[in-house]
Amino acid sequence: MSVLDRSALEESPLADLHAIASELSVDGYRRLRRADLIDSILAHQAGGGATEASETTESTEATEAPEAIGATQARDDPDESEAKESPDAHTAEEASPTEDTEEQPASRRRRGRRGGRARSGSGDDAEVVAEDGDAEKAPVAEEQERTEVEPAQPPSEAATVEGVVELLPNGSGFLRVQPPDPSDDDVYISAAQVKRCELLSGDVISGPPRAPRRSERFPSLVRVDTINGHPAGEVAERSRFDDLPAAFPEERIRLGSEDPTVKAIEWLTPFGKGSRITIVGATRAGKTEALRRLARSLAEHSELQLSVVLAGVRPEELADWQEPLQPVAAVSFAVSADVQAHVVEPVVETARRLAARGGDVVLLIDTLDGLPPLAARKALAAARNIVGGGSLTVIATATEPVGGETTVIALDAMLASTGRFPAIDLLASGTIRPERLVGEAAAEAIARVRIEAAEDE
Repeated sequence: MSVLDRSALEESPLADLHAIASELSVDGYRRLRRADLIDSILAHQAGGGATEASETTESTEATEAPEAIGATQARDDPDESEAKESPDAHTAEEASPTEDTEEQPASRRRRGRRGGRARSGSGDDAEVVAEDGDAEKAPVAEEQERTEVEPAQPPSEAATVEGVVELLPNGSGFLRVQPPDPSDDDVYISAAQVKRCELLSGDVISGPPRAPRRSERFPSLVRVDTINGHPAGEVAERSRFDDLPAAFPEERIRLGSEDPTVKAIEWLTPFGKGSRITIVGATRAGKTEALRRLARSLAEHSELQLSVVLAGVRPEELADWQEPLQPVAAVSFAVSADVQAHVVEPVVETARRLAARGGDVVLLIDTLDGLPPLAARKALAAARNIVGGGSLTVIATATEPVGGETTVIALDAMLASTGRFPAIDLLASGTIRPERLVGEAAAEAIARVRIEAAEDE
């Protein structure tokens, strides 16, 4: 072996120093700090310290009582167990040379594997406190330097994952990368992150994940970078929903359906993102059926976040609404008006928050008839087109207009009962400022159709 000077040894990794010490037969080199290890290597190279009192070392190690091992294991705390299971600990273990393992007494090797020592301090001053109270120089610094030789791979923050939030009853949630279906690539979101960022089911978020630990099945989200396309910090600082400026709807929602009723609604009573819409008519005019057909068409728009709430409907209709959309809440007309209001209000509040964060939300309510008048107006009034932000579109059924609608779709019970579709009452239907949605020419065409319908009366 060539003679190495101090500067070369100081620049060498700890693993190389151990290999050199092994070749020079330096006793107990694993327990030495880096500076002491270099001194011992230099001394052995110079021939000044070729032998040490190995008998003393062996006798000292042999006197360690087996009871101390078990007692020390009993003192292990969860934090140290977790540290030993961390990726860094595994990397440090793999990076250390193992050629001199047989030199260590069996009792010491067994105790090291079981983690029967309690650490105190850090760096070069770290110590391992044995059961008998003696202090040894700990291999903590050795492990840290092993990590420097072959650093552990950090959590996979290089890639950013994006998906839709699905909250769980316990307050935590999952980021669904293939919504709405669960998959093995989904990322867990802690309850603390949900609360801190005020996440809602349906939020589209992104952020870096970390790899699952030994006891975990899914990766975990390290932080939330964006919410609905906006920086998370910016979303948190936004004003209250009621304080956000609103404008008349300007972006038309195209339905693209061949259904005669939906087609007539699209061209004669157009609506857009942020519209406030009621489908009105007498009993058996087909209000619920018209709403369900609109839902099928709206479900084709992936950019829209749809929610359905049923309040005061027939029990048979609860099952009918499983397709095309699963209602987020549903009660029949058998419950009181207050109960119906309590079912609708949280769904409306969730939709408001999603819209305030930049999402385009469509809320379908069947029906407003059983709600107290104030609750019905509040639910409908939540719809708005936020200037420079998202939108909330509310489409609700009712016997009569509530007031404040931007679009009214009136159905004729006589036409519906005789099977003449579309059963739309053109004179009672209409859209405020349709030119913002369809242009001046189309708005004039709609007006002419209504004039002709009035003349035929």
